[in-house]
Amino acid sequence: MDDITESKVLLAEYDRLKEEQKTRIGFRDNLLYFTLAAVTAVVAVTVHSGQSRLLLSAPAICLILGWTYLVNDEKISAIGCYVRDQLGPRLGELSSARGAVFGWEVYHRNVAGRTLRKRLQTAVDLFTYLILPMVCTTAFWCSPTARPLLVLTSLVQTLALAVLGWQFLRRTER
Repeated sequence: MDDITESKVLLAEYDRLKEEQKTRIGFRDNLLYFTLAAVTAVVAVTVHSGQSRLLLSAPAICLILGWTYLVNDEKISAIGCYVRDQLGPRLGELSSARGAVFGWEVYHRNVAGRTLRKRLQTAVDLFTYLILPMVCTTAFWCSPTARPLLVLTSLVQTLALAVLGWQFLRRTER
């Protein structure tokens, strides 16, 4: 047990956190592709079958996958924040480092164009998880087969999508 130091424990924690962050990033990014594929499939099945009510599955899909995307994105950011604000400084103290430990965690946040890229990513997220399902909802509303119960369902979905969109905007770093 003498060879276990606080520095080694902190470095092991860093390795595990970065592995979790990497896994979550891959999962989050794949959710975007999966959502686009799922909505495309819904539209294709709707066009093929002529049953406009099927379009209401797109908002449900986008709500579930969009929320999952947001949760993973929040955890990814939380790991970075923890490494920058807690783990790095503590390891810096123990090692008497002159500069920032894990400097990349701070450096990459100050790269030119980052703010624009973050805003563009938010636009892509809003398009995928808010605009696409609203296009499907609007197409359903315009169909001659819209029934009152399904219209009510679509209104509830629209409210939920608005909350999801607000969460995307709220969590966007500026």
